[in-house]
Amino acid sequence: MRVAIYSTKGYEREIMDAANRGHGHEFVYLDVRLTAQTAPLAEGCACAAIFANDDASAPSLEGLAKAGVRLLALRSAGFNHVDLEAASRLGLTALRVPAYSPYSVAEHAVALILSLNRKTHRAYSRVREQNFNLAGLMGFDLHGKTVGVLGTGKIGRAFARIMLGFGCRVIAHDPFPNDELAAIGVEYVPLETLWRESRVLSIHCPLTPATHHLVNEQSLAMMPEGVMLINTSRGGVVDTRAVIRALKSGHIGALGLDVYEEEGDLFFRDLSDKVIQDDVFVRLMTFPNVLITAHQGFFTKEAITNIADTTVQNITDFERGAPHPDNLVTLEKLVASAS
Repeated sequence: MRVAIYSTKGYEREIMDAANRGHGHEFVYLDVRLTAQTAPLAEGCACAAIFANDDASAPSLEGLAKAGVRLLALRSAGFNHVDLEAASRLGLTALRVPAYSPYSVAEHAVALILSLNRKTHRAYSRVREQNFNLAGLMGFDLHGKTVGVLGTGKIGRAFARIMLGFGCRVIAHDPFPNDELAAIGVEYVPLETLWRESRVLSIHCPLTPATHHLVNEQSLAMMPEGVMLINTSRGGVVDTRAVIRALKSGHIGALGLDVYEEEGDLFFRDLSDKVIQDDVFVRLMTFPNVLITAHQGFFTKEAITNIADTTVQNITDFERGAPHPDNLVTLEKLVASAS
């Protein structure tokens, strides 16, 4: 099958080529993001392989369908960037990578916590300037603190286990509690209890209509003064403007983000010689207690390899007329995840 692969980077091509050995697909690598304007570049391809920050809105999908695309191979677990109603109307099948490496994102969330708590990012800059003053670098022991986990899918479960290893009290909220986590000491609590009792709160839920801006003015007000908030899931789960107000008031003690609501216009490119036009993002970067990484939580060798392997297998399965049911993305699944 001829495949247009959008948003590809040099490091990914070698891994995709390795995954394709034995499958025989023809890859057309495209550095650009999928948009309505770039969709015609898939002309003659039966599949478009897209990344989390590609624009799979109705106009883009219409362009892909016109170019001859029948399959959307998502190189991600999340599918909030895909207009599934439009995909269904246009006869496009969507297959995703439901799991690649839960440890990669979970460990990155922990890295954000440790960096923000012990201010290692600030200490690094100081020492390089020969400033060895410790003022402003005091943290707190994680041992014994209450850490909240919003969403206990594979990533949330991996994160919870790590925090148990630190000696934390771990509480969690999920519509579908996991018995294995409960058996090793994770306490499932109502959402309001999660807000009120978490000294550190880490978000690991998907973005659905039900979770959009779940962290907002009201939920932030319930959180304890000085709460540390970590988001490595999807930017839209958090109301960024409400978070900025809580940072300004001091209610949020530290904020770690690997995702951002409007990241599609920023992440995965070099903008060092540009003036960023997103005033909300620029405001976030002014706070000394905010640490932002550019959606790199997934970025480990193991995860990228697993994403490539599953993506290529999805394409082959579709070509053979037998797509894996667990990897199919449908409107019904979106509704179920929102309920």
